[in-house]
Amino acid sequence: MGFFNQAISDVFKSEPEAKVTTMPKKRRNYQGANSTRYNYGWMAATTSADNEIKGSISKLTARARESCRNNPYCRQGQRSFALNVVGQGTRMQAQTRKQRGGKLDKKINDAIEMKWKQWGRYDSVSANGRDCFADIELIIAKQLFEAGEIFVRLIKKPFGRSSIPLALELLEPEQLDNDYNGGTRSKNNTWRLGIERDGFNRPVRYAFFKKHPGDTPFPVPVNTKQHMLINADEIIHLFVTDRASQTRGISMLAPALEAMHQLDGYQHSQLIRSRASSALMGFISTNSDDGLVGDDVYENERVSDMEPGKFVYLNPNERVDIPNLDAPNNEFEPFNRIILRSLASGCGVSYESVSKDFSQTNYSSSRLSLLEDRDHYKMIQKYLEERFLQPLFDLWLDLAVLSGNLDLTGYDLDPDKYRRVRWLFRGWAWVDPQKEVAASVTAIKAGLKTQSQVISEMGGDIEELLPARKNEVEQAEQLGLFFDTILTDTSKQQTGTNIESNDTDTNGKET
Repeated sequence: MGFFNQAISDVFKSEPEAKVTTMPKKRRNYQGANSTRYNYGWMAATTSADNEIKGSISKLTARARESCRNNPYCRQGQRSFALNVVGQGTRMQAQTRKQRGGKLDKKINDAIEMKWKQWGRYDSVSANGRDCFADIELIIAKQLFEAGEIFVRLIKKPFGRSSIPLALELLEPEQLDNDYNGGTRSKNNTWRLGIERDGFNRPVRYAFFKKHPGDTPFPVPVNTKQHMLINADEIIHLFVTDRASQTRGISMLAPALEAMHQLDGYQHSQLIRSRASSALMGFISTNSDDGLVGDDVYENERVSDMEPGKFVYLNPNERVDIPNLDAPNNEFEPFNRIILRSLASGCGVSYESVSKDFSQTNYSSSRLSLLEDRDHYKMIQKYLEERFLQPLFDLWLDLAVLSGNLDLTGYDLDPDKYRRVRWLFRGWAWVDPQKEVAASVTAIKAGLKTQSQVISEMGGDIEELLPARKNEVEQAEQLGLFFDTILTDTSKQQTGTNIESNDTDTNGKET
């Protein structure tokens, strides 16, 4: 038995051991992170937002400004953005309510609105005495598009006809010293891109040049200091944030600048080509040894200028070789359209608003494009309301009360009561008025919208519309004019008579 078991054991030992091979485990990652021969040279770094901005902000701003100066499409994109965000200016509507009943206090609201309107005149609101409040808003919108940021300095002193000690000064981003690294107010503070920040990354001070560094034809006196350090509570820094760690703003044109520069060169080349192909002229040559045949050339003179419709005599034994220059082919327009679409997409505006090309637009596509644009504009409007208009109004109201320009009872105890305002931004016209008016009427009847909402979307103010409408109807009735409109007979409502029963007598029979 022992021998048999030993034999069996020897048999199994004599067989080679089986080798188990395992396949290497595949890494599960994003394909966009894989390195292949197709994306060789794709350089990407996990740097902070400020690190990326620091190495690019000066050149990006300069190129964006040059593009807005000289490129018609960039210029139109900037104009379209500013007009849609600001238009003719934002209106403030005070919303102070009475303690009893909660109704709007018309007397107080009218007083606040009147003082705000008076302060917004060009000689009062701007330190330079040139721009009214609507102009300042328009400049801010343009600079958010072009440079990506702008600084509003709050100067607490009266200017012009206003006695409220507040005025605004706009400072361009180039005037901020990106490399400033002077002393800080606290050991935990650091200077970053011209801004002193505390340990929570809150701005403390701004290091501005006293004079714009690009204002070279007008030198600064030698005995003046180079910088002015302005406290953060005197500066409103406006820029749209893309990353959480971002300190400065970047031009909205940044994603499209290179493509637009190349498009400029392409269009210029096509223009020269078209001009050359249309410059029809002829050349007359001869092999005669007797000299020149015509009087267009002289001895040792070369023909170098081309003029349309001209025939030029050449020197003996000379000839002119002209390449075949055709007009731009059918690829020019589609290529141009593709580049402009990329520009529009990068800037957050529609292709139609940039190119002014509506040849491929119908009602559905136009409406969809406009609605997407308006969502972007509304986002910027909300940003301006939260970061510029409301903080500015709160400060203005404080100074207006302290300076005696407004007498608001109990303001020191409850200032928020008087700070409730409504900002009315520009509205937009309907794409198809007949359809959209009908939709608005249906929404109001169904309780999905109010008249105030509809009017605000169009850029109007119901508090102005309703009194104006009332006066209009009364004046029309006095003149014996009647229009197709829905009017309510208040006298019949007071007596309890149903307006819908006007066409029936007391017995229920039709009259």
